[in-house]
Amino acid sequence: MAGSERPAKLTLAAIAREAGVSAPTVSKVVNGREDVAAETRAKVLTALERSGYKSPLQRKNIAWRRPVVEMVLDSLNSAYGVEVLNGVLEHAAASGVEVLLNVTGVQGASPLSPEQRAQRIVDEGRSGMIVVTSAFSSAQLEPFLRRDIPIVVIDPLNPPQGDVVSVGASNWAGGKAATTHLLGLGHRRIAFLGGPEAAECNQARLHGYMAALMAEGVQVEDNYILSGAFRPEHGVAGMKALLQLEKRPTAIFAASDSIALGVLAEARRQQVRIPEDMSVVGFDGTYQAEESVPPLTSVSQPLQEMGRAALRFVLRQMRGDTLDSRRVELATHLVVRESTAPCAGAAR
Repeated sequence: MAGSERPAKLTLAAIAREAGVSAPTVSKVVNGREDVAAETRAKVLTALERSGYKSPLQRKNIAWRRPVVEMVLDSLNSAYGVEVLNGVLEHAAASGVEVLLNVTGVQGASPLSPEQRAQRIVDEGRSGMIVVTSAFSSAQLEPFLRRDIPIVVIDPLNPPQGDVVSVGASNWAGGKAATTHLLGLGHRRIAFLGGPEAAECNQARLHGYMAALMAEGVQVEDNYILSGAFRPEHGVAGMKALLQLEKRPTAIFAASDSIALGVLAEARRQQVRIPEDMSVVGFDGTYQAEESVPPLTSVSQPLQEMGRAALRFVLRQMRGDTLDSRRVELATHLVVRESTAPCAGAAR
């Protein structure tokens, strides 16, 4: 037994000499320990990559254990992320896959660079990664692609490069449907409270909103369009700003349910009645839309199906399947509830 261990020890010693650290430090890195300084870890990872060294976790025959897929979310505070996660977990249970959750927006989250995180996925024998609504640039994704780690991104804030699989919903069609619904109720002064201005999904929802207005000959008002974050705080701030306008909007299309919830909260504080004084439409179709007061009219995304589709595409990449398309777009549909009503004084 000792003889079989000697080559690994010699290899670790060689790596330690090249990186200028101790052998125990190298051992900590290859076994995924966190108690190593970032600069030291980077040196060891570079030396490991150059040498082609395989850690004990990599050398194990993983056929006997379940595949492990890492899922990366910014936060678990949004119903959107939780619903997508439920879809991933449901398909994982049916497929014999384990899901490792990585929440990047929490205090104390791992400070590893993309290069280090990619190497750790390889070292720990994980099978792939699902990234949810994060601003992962091409440069940040490149270390994972270079190591042939299967990746799927869901509703990316940045357009992914061509060889990255992405899953999303028909955002343009959803934005148009939300605005068309409000126009049908007689509203003409319709505001748009969007997410990050550069986010691909936000731009598609905004363009759908604009297309619906222009189709009805309604002028797009610049001061009715406010970008921010997919957070309730943006709904609060946006509502405050819109109520200061000389011509207040009679309806708001919020680009996420979270934004819409902020609008509803501020409306209560300002004694604006929803929907009698102002109609509100959200986007996502989360459980929060059903439970809000009043229940929120919302463009429903198939969030759980998006999660299931993402995991299916990770598994297909693992098997080496040929993919017909690297962009999956699922249909949205409008669910009308109690937050929208005919515009007061509109012609019927």
